[in-house]
Amino acid sequence: MSGVLSAVDSRTQLVGQNRLELLLFSLGGRQRFAINVFKVQEVMTLPALTEIPDRNELVVGVTHLRGQTIPVIDLRRAIKMGTTKIDEDSTIIVTEYNMTVQAFLVAGVERIVNMNWNEILPPPTGAGRSHYLTAITQIDDRIVEIIDVEKVLAEITPYNNEIDDEWIDKELIDRIKGKQILIADDSQVALNQVSGVLEKLGIDVVATHNGLEAYQVLEAWKAEGKDIANDLLMMITDAEMPEMDGYMLTSEVRKDPALKGMFIVLHTSLSGNFNKAMVEKVGCDGFLSKFQPEKLTKEVQRIIRKKLGMPDAEEKEEESVLYEPYTPPDSI
Repeated sequence: MSGVLSAVDSRTQLVGQNRLELLLFSLGGRQRFAINVFKVQEVMTLPALTEIPDRNELVVGVTHLRGQTIPVIDLRRAIKMGTTKIDEDSTIIVTEYNMTVQAFLVAGVERIVNMNWNEILPPPTGAGRSHYLTAITQIDDRIVEIIDVEKVLAEITPYNNEIDDEWIDKELIDRIKGKQILIADDSQVALNQVSGVLEKLGIDVVATHNGLEAYQVLEAWKAEGKDIANDLLMMITDAEMPEMDGYMLTSEVRKDPALKGMFIVLHTSLSGNFNKAMVEKVGCDGFLSKFQPEKLTKEVQRIIRKKLGMPDAEEKEEESVLYEPYTPPDSI
């Protein structure tokens, strides 16, 4: 089991190439599921668990791993497929989402596959809105379902979408009312959270579900003669999305003379340390971890002030991330 992730040493080389690696696993039965390797810290045989009183019914227990106490979530039960049968093959996938670490109990892990994002497709529209899929793909002539882990975690610990009036820059409100921000994210949970925060600031949200959709919106606006530089405050994009990921989306925008000066923020559940390197590589202006409404509110307002040429507002607390306008190389 310790060798399952040994093939991922060069994973950062995939960034900007619209590629990803998927860890395939089973929840019992014939159906295959997958999770992006970027989110995976470790795969191991199910260790001894400690039960905790009054825990969420989806949490089978906690385990102590490398100095951390982490919850173990029955993924099969979380997506409404019944309870996982625990036996000698039971495995946990230890993951990091939104700066929290948790493990998912699965029936077994198969292998890692390297794929193009354009091979990853959105879930079928006829599947309804309550399913737990963020995407699907086909491997060895079989459908593989990619689970919306953010939705699973939101049902265990609901995300807070409320913003405090103290976070709102009153000087900015009148100047940004009716302006637009383009969002690209394949997670409906994340789209709802970001849209809820931005709409409270008076911003019109244009929501898309992957990088290709977002790029097509920008191309359509160009064809219509829309004043993108004036009307669009910025683009907020997820890193991992079907058809075109956020890194490739950013790269394509930076190549376009009409779009390359746009402010772009990576809004992701991936590790912050990883993204600091990747933000610089592909040309984003910065990144924010998901599901932190206070940081989202303050950092979006800071970027808008820069875009509008307004002086920095007085800092009420220590800054978490400093964004600088992207300056394309002369060669572009």
